[in-house]
Amino acid sequence: MFSPGLKRSKLSSRKERNVGQNQMPPDSPATPLGENLKSAHQASIPDRPSTGTPAPWAPRLSVLARIPPANKSDKGDEIDPIKPVFVGEFPQIVHDEQASFLQRRVPADACISGGMDKGTCLSWIICGNKIFIWSYLSFAASKKCISLEIPSDVLENAELGRNSYHCNTWLLSVVNWDNTSKVTNRVAKHRYSAGIVLCNQKTRAVSYWSDIFADAGTAAVTSFASSDESLVTSSPIDGKTTPNRQQQRNRHGTSFTGSSFFNSLIASAVPGSQNACVALACCSTGELWQFYCSPSGIQRNRVYQNIQNLSSQDTGIGQLVGNKGYPRSMIWRLPYFSLSDSNRQFFLLTDHEIQCFNIKYVPDLEVSKLWSQEIVGSDADLGIKKDLAGQKRIWPLDLQVDDHGKVITVLVATFCKDRVSSSSYTQYSLLTMQYMSEVSTSSDVHERVLEKKAPIQVIIPKARVEDEDFLFSMRLRAGGKPSGSTIILSGEGTATVSHYYRNSTRLYQFDLPYDAGKVLDASVLPSTDDGEDGAWVVLTEKAGIWAIPEKAVVLGGVEPPERSLSRKGSSNEGSAQEERRNLMFAGNIAPRRASSDAWDAGDRQMTGMTGITRRTAQDEESEALLGQYFHEFLISGKVDGSLEKLKSSGAFERDGETNVFVRTSKSIVDTLAKHWTTTRGAEIVAMGIISAQLMDKHQKHEKFLQFLALSKCHEELCSGQRHSLQIILEHGEKLSAIIQLRELQHMISQNRSTGVGSKHSSSENQVSGALWDLIQLVGEKARRNTVLLMDRDNAEVFYSKVSDLEQVFYCLERHLEYIISLEQPVQFQIHRACELSNACVTIFRAAMDYKNEYHLWYPPLEGLTPWYCQLVVRNGLWSIASFMLQLLRESSELDMSAKSELYSHLEALTEVLLEASSGVITAKMERGEEHKGLLNEYWSRRDALLDSLYQQVKGFVEAQHQDATDGIEGNKEEILRKLSSSLLSTAKRHEGYQTMWNICCDLNDSGLLRNLMHESMGPRCGFSYFVFKQLYEKKQFSKLLRLGEEFQEELSIFLNHYRDLLWLHEVFLHQFSAASETLHVLALSQDESFISTTEDEINSDHANSIPTLTDRRRFLNLSKIAAFAGKDADSQTKVNRIEADLKILRLQEEIMEVLPSDDTKRHVEKQLLRPEELIELCLKSGSKELALHVFDVFAWTSSSFRKSHKTLLEECWKNAADQDPWSELYEASINEGWSDEETLHQLSRTILFQASSRCYGPKAETIEDRFEEVLPLRQETGEVAGTKDTRSSVEAILMQHRDFPYAGKLMLTAIMLGCVQEEHVKIEEGVSPMV
Repeated sequence: MFSPGLKRSKLSSRKERNVGQNQMPPDSPATPLGENLKSAHQASIPDRPSTGTPAPWAPRLSVLARIPPANKSDKGDEIDPIKPVFVGEFPQIVHDEQASFLQRRVPADACISGGMDKGTCLSWIICGNKIFIWSYLSFAASKKCISLEIPSDVLENAELGRNSYHCNTWLLSVVNWDNTSKVTNRVAKHRYSAGIVLCNQKTRAVSYWSDIFADAGTAAVTSFASSDESLVTSSPIDGKTTPNRQQQRNRHGTSFTGSSFFNSLIASAVPGSQNACVALACCSTGELWQFYCSPSGIQRNRVYQNIQNLSSQDTGIGQLVGNKGYPRSMIWRLPYFSLSDSNRQFFLLTDHEIQCFNIKYVPDLEVSKLWSQEIVGSDADLGIKKDLAGQKRIWPLDLQVDDHGKVITVLVATFCKDRVSSSSYTQYSLLTMQYMSEVSTSSDVHERVLEKKAPIQVIIPKARVEDEDFLFSMRLRAGGKPSGSTIILSGEGTATVSHYYRNSTRLYQFDLPYDAGKVLDASVLPSTDDGEDGAWVVLTEKAGIWAIPEKAVVLGGVEPPERSLSRKGSSNEGSAQEERRNLMFAGNIAPRRASSDAWDAGDRQMTGMTGITRRTAQDEESEALLGQYFHEFLISGKVDGSLEKLKSSGAFERDGETNVFVRTSKSIVDTLAKHWTTTRGAEIVAMGIISAQLMDKHQKHEKFLQFLALSKCHEELCSGQRHSLQIILEHGEKLSAIIQLRELQHMISQNRSTGVGSKHSSSENQVSGALWDLIQLVGEKARRNTVLLMDRDNAEVFYSKVSDLEQVFYCLERHLEYIISLEQPVQFQIHRACELSNACVTIFRAAMDYKNEYHLWYPPLEGLTPWYCQLVVRNGLWSIASFMLQLLRESSELDMSAKSELYSHLEALTEVLLEASSGVITAKMERGEEHKGLLNEYWSRRDALLDSLYQQVKGFVEAQHQDATDGIEGNKEEILRKLSSSLLSTAKRHEGYQTMWNICCDLNDSGLLRNLMHESMGPRCGFSYFVFKQLYEKKQFSKLLRLGEEFQEELSIFLNHYRDLLWLHEVFLHQFSAASETLHVLALSQDESFISTTEDEINSDHANSIPTLTDRRRFLNLSKIAAFAGKDADSQTKVNRIEADLKILRLQEEIMEVLPSDDTKRHVEKQLLRPEELIELCLKSGSKELALHVFDVFAWTSSSFRKSHKTLLEECWKNAADQDPWSELYEASINEGWSDEETLHQLSRTILFQASSRCYGPKAETIEDRFEEVLPLRQETGEVAGTKDTRSSVEAILMQHRDFPYAGKLMLTAIMLGCVQEEHVKIEEGVSPMV
């Protein structure tokens, strides 16, 4: 395409392109052979002389011969990062047909068409009368290529012209019958399902193959255009019909025939039909044609006569000829659609607008226009503004849509004329449009639907002027990496990647030497994840398939030069130095030709760029030094002085994956073999060289460990970089696991080839099996993610990328349904599931064996998470385990042998999964990190697995017991004991207490139960706690307490939650003081269900779990007895407190007797009321008797209670004052003239007198402090009203009474006499109660 550096002579360029070959003659073509006509005699020579251009059918193309050895080496780091990567050659059948076809024709007339379909990952080539179709994801040696023969009558009518740009006269569309989602796992699917629609652009003949992958094959059905249809041309300018239009020639010398052309073809499956599809084609006459294709035939229908009246543009260079113009291209809005959808939308590009159509599938096919929007017009906001100064003409060339159907990218060419120099040039740009938010897309919308997503991106500002043939041959592809990049394909056979990077456009051209042919098409590697697509892949005419890595585009991209998208060079030949200056951009990246010329260049300069991860020079130096010392060690066994030099080089400064020792270890285990690739395809897995290469890696890794030990680097890593040393040893674990997995695959292949456990033929056995499919999946994922591996076989990649062993479990989690199809027979599913399970167990056990063997090499592992405990590994294991669980639940009709096989594999897998889960939890706990979620995951998976396994064990026991001749019960228990032994061991290691309990109960073995309780001492007393809980829930309290005789401490911990049984255990342990405290708390507990009900009581009619007041009195009495038995120093204090609570309990009973029978009494009479509740109940009752009982309640509570409820105590005194008619007593004392004796007699009957006597009298009894500490009887002497709280004493409270102004003396006399009154004591003379 373009050369970023100085313009070189053709001779110089050709010399560089033919390094290692004889020099071409000066006039040798620099473009594909199809562009320069040769004589038939010259083209018929099978092999040219060494001095001439080699024939394109020669055994080795120059482009393939010049693939650098680094691409095949064992060190991927040596590969130039800006080079394309060779993915693979064509299938052999394609090579043979190409050679035969080219020998039969003049090379200039030998037109080979081809393309790539992103949705199905299929590539195709039309060579002669045959179509070859294969998956471009597959390794070349294992490609399954489908060959279809184009009907002879279609070929007879197809004129193969010599136009170098449009020799491709075929339009091909792939119909995916599974078109519901992205292709992620083609390698795992055993069968494709696709149809092909083929259309000739000139003759408009259509052929259809309904299912190209059918075993029996399908014949093509064909439809031809009628004579009227092919001869009538509708002018896109005026829409008039012009029969037999004469040839026209524009200024650029392009001539067109009078017949119309199909410019674009799309096809889609029709929902609800059997292998039927609808194809749509747009014609250069402005027509839109619909083809309903079914296995029985093709129905043609012209759905639009004239899609759009295209306005003529004032070009100044001639008019656009109708039969080669517009509409230009069509594309589905969404590339993937569900067969359940009844509608699908597609876009159509005209010369000035984008149109959107909808096709309705049911009940009948119907195409309707939804909207159209102008993109070339007078409004720059709508797209491209026309009629600017110097602008002469605008060509929209092609459009692409993103996977979400929201962003549309249009390739545009603009013909311009410089008004200063009067020179003409072409500008190429990309217009990006997106749907406006909340816009209506109803039928026939004329308002704006799209808006610019970004300013127009100019690809090449000033390129040479090309003819229209070249412009119309250009195609656009979008979606590859880097994200947002596009690729532009020209009819000359070039491919240019455009990437907007660091606020400017970067171009990377994929260009091939002349003998490699053209670039036929480009597509994208689908990602194995549900994220972005992968790298760009390119289909060439003769050199196979190539990939363009993302790093190549970023590092190798250059600024747009004044250069064309063709091979012809610049229109400004004198601007080489200026062009070179323009190509220098930030980051000091040397300008280079991003094409085949750069493949043989010796310059490997690489500098850092934003977004590209690079290692420092110190890292490179350290790694090189380490490699040198290790190489010397392998030769001589000496490590003299290596530690200090490695330290000084900074080799120990990094930890983790970036550590140089880790990188060296990884390079050892990930080395790509040089000679694994074979044309025998799947037989690679049976080759002994794989095992030999793996053993070589194992031995070299052991040597590396010895080097670390002898050089003291191991000690340094162990103390400073534990994680790095762990990764190095984990490389050994993974390598050991891969070796064992290889042996397992070899054994499976051997068993299948000999017919052991398989009914498949020998040829199928070599490439069948779940493990083989898994290997293919993992290898395919690595190939897609690393395009440097695209030319390798999937199995080769799998066995080479040892450090990525976790990807096995990733594929199990994400893509298990592709390996084990639910449509397969259950027996087949079980067999494949067991095979995968066995592979997982093999990997885990091999890693554990390596770890046990090399345990002295490992650093302290506290806080480090092993690789097999990572989330991706656990999820992969659970994916296959849960699938096997489902099979177990649904396997009621299976024979015992199948159930037994499934059970044994699931049991082994369960052990592996639980070990992985417990390992990550341990690491989290050691680091002090949150692990509650991991615990819940671990517990749920453990319980599900163990419970299901035990149910299967019980089923096996029943089956064997029925088959046994001796059917006594003991025999059944022995069978259960034997079959459950391994499961019991697993449950014991992973605290599967429910399973352990079930086994012990079913065996009725109390001795086994007690042994397990002693052995399984986990958190919260382990299994013993679980047993206690089970016995308690079953209300077997006697058994529970008897176990307490042997497990005293454990039962005490358990019964802390069940105090009604705890005191019994404490009495048994002679802990009387503790038992007293437990009984005391139990008696005052507010929990209404604290009394445990035995199993017998539950079955009887007298079950009563609600404790009564009598029960509480009994508990208090027992507490009192236990307190006396305890003989503690504070036992008397405890007894006093218990007696006080007994008195309050009796008070509640007395209060209940006084209260009237109503709903309130019935609700509380059996409940234990809190003291404050009891007091409030008395106050609300209004009873005179209960008004005095409240002071008893206060007396028997604690001092803290009286202080905290002082306000309530004051309310009680107010209530006591209200119980007597003080105004009447005052009047009676005045009228009757009471004596002192009479006054004492009358006042002693008042509640105030009795309350004062109860609280402040000489015989007043309280717990702890007296009432005076909370509420004094009298105010302090000299207290001034207003200076203190007037409610701080009983006297102050009475002073607020309504009768106090005239009966206050009597009231105060009552409380004063009550506090000093004894029997037969008279009021002393001269003592006034008011003093």
